[in-house]
Formats: sequence, structure tokens, C-alpha cells
Amino acid sequence: MKNVLGIDELVEIRKQLKLQNKKVVFTNGCFDILHAGHVDYLNKSKELGDILILGLNSDSSIKNIKGEKRPVVPQNERAFILSNLKAVDYVTIFNEDDPYEIIKKLVPDILVKGADWKVENIIGRDVVEN
Repeated sequence: MKNVLGIDELVEIRKQLKLQNKKVVFTNGCFDILHAGHVDYLNKSKELGDILILGLNSDSSIKNIKGEKRPVVPQNERAFILSNLKAVDYVTIFNEDDPYEIIKKLVPDILVKGADWKVENIIGRDVVEN
């Protein structure tokens, strides 16, 4: 898949983007059953910067969070679909329950979460604000 990369590859790309003064936006989620709300959210996220990186929960991560019957759509299919959306520049898959380590490595300029998240509960907020 063209823009589905490991975190180490993305860290190198991030360094280059920083040198080019590109504003990097990061968001994450399961995106298990993709719907219009997801696409709208990703389009609005992209509008906040130049490059949108999406952290995608792996199948094992989703099972830990949502139970054994999830995900409905396997990670490779979710990654393929998401990486082919116009708004999404890069996708990286993570196995942890949250994306904190990815955020620490990438240090995006902007961190986006849905309106259902309280600001004080957003994982990685401390990294981005510092």
C-alpha cells in the first residue's frame, strides 16, 4: 500500500516536512466501519494543515479495546481504504491501545480528535503543546 508506512519511515518523512515548514496534522482511531462522519472528520482535519497522518489501531489493539468480535473490517483493508482517501497523506498502524508513542516520535504540529473527546483527555496533548 502506497502511503501505509511504519513509524520509523514516518519519522524520517516528518523531519523533511519540518525542514519544508509543512504543518503536520495527526489523528487516530479504529475506523472499523467507515462512514460519512469519518470522511467529514478527516477532510476537516486535513484543512488544519498541509499533511495529515492517521494512526490506525491494529486488529489486536481493537480487540483489546472493543472485544473479541471486533474489528469487523481487518486492518489491511481499513488501511487501504483510508490511505486512498484524498485527505489522508499517510497511515501508520499501531498495536498499542493508544497512540502516545507515535505522537511522541512524530511530534505533530496539530493533534485532532472528535468532539466526543474532552481536551484534557486527549492522548498526546502534552507532547504537542510542549
